[in-house]
Amino acid sequence: MKKIFAMMAVGLWLASPLVASDPSPLRTLMTGDDSRGWEGVGRLNIGPGGLCTGAMIADNIVLTAAHCMFNKVTGERVRPEDIQFLAGWRNGRASAYRGVRRAVVHPDFAFADDNRAARVVNDLAVLELDQPIRKNSVKPFAVHSRPRKGAEVGVVSYAHDRSESPALQEMCKVLARQSGTLVMSCSVDFGSSGAPVFVVQDGKPAIVSVISAKAKVRNIPVSLGTNLEKPLAELMRMMADGDGVFTQAQAVSRPPVSTFGSGAAGPGGAKFLRP
Repeated sequence: MKKIFAMMAVGLWLASPLVASDPSPLRTLMTGDDSRGWEGVGRLNIGPGGLCTGAMIADNIVLTAAHCMFNKVTGERVRPEDIQFLAGWRNGRASAYRGVRRAVVHPDFAFADDNRAARVVNDLAVLELDQPIRKNSVKPFAVHSRPRKGAEVGVVSYAHDRSESPALQEMCKVLARQSGTLVMSCSVDFGSSGAPVFVVQDGKPAIVSVISAKAKVRNIPVSLGTNLEKPLAELMRMMADGDGVFTQAQAVSRPPVSTFGSGAAGPGGAKFLRP
């Protein structure tokens, strides 16, 4: 199905030509000053070695990609008790450590679907933390409507080669949007799945998409993001109705992060949907 996925991205590009512009470079958030305001973005440790990125949208809710919730080898759902959220994880320390009480995956997301292009559209999940994070330094982000073509956006993400500190790309662009998918010039890699895509709204960052995949168009790397508006509203209704998979074990407040190796995606199923 590689051809289907590549054709989808190429079609979006050709249907929506855009004057090329260079995105800003990635800037690693190494210090407390660098990270200020971004502590609500965290590393998700998933099973033995899996890595994704997540972002808080409430003091007890983390937004990420649905495919992070599946074992990439077996296709089975990852147990919530095998997921930990490390808010603001940087250089061996987090601003807060939380387990996951419940995981809710969008009902129209099918991990085993051969149509990988379709999988991007609903590649969204929300995680209920075992305890809220109520710290002045760790703030959840607002959610904003889908950006227009040509809009400037930014991304904060972890990745397999920068799993110990997040990186900020302050400016990349929406190249096209179609059928609930955003095609962007943002730089992402394995482990960036679930990373929040931001716009600045009223002087503050607001989430407008979640990174789902990377691809190439005319040999140019692009990132694919999920539209939030309808899928996220559906997920929050499911959360309110008590749906989802609940943890079966007592979560720990400070997970043993030393057991998670290099952070490269592993059995936890945190890899991108490959083009």
